[in-house]
Amino acid sequence: MKTESYEYLSDWARENIAKGMAEGQAKGMTEAKTEAILTVLAARGIEVPDELNDKIRKCRDLDRLDGWIRAAATVQSADALLNDDL
Repeated sequence: MKTESYEYLSDWARENIAKGMAEGQAKGMTEAKTEAILTVLAARGIEVPDELNDKIRKCRDLDRLDGWIRAAATVQSADALLNDDL
């Protein structure tokens, strides 16, 4: 037996559901990149001061986070991540 499904959602509801999903995906990407930075630094034995940890966790710029991930593999100290040229 085949049943038809009907979505009882208004345009407003569909738009807001899509917006919420996009925001959730962006938040997930940000959190994953943040953890990647801190994991790489920890694996290399580089201590991250609380102030820098907070700055990394508050950053929402995905391009900057990508740069910090790359830099985390080669920097000599956590403070070197603050370099704006990354």
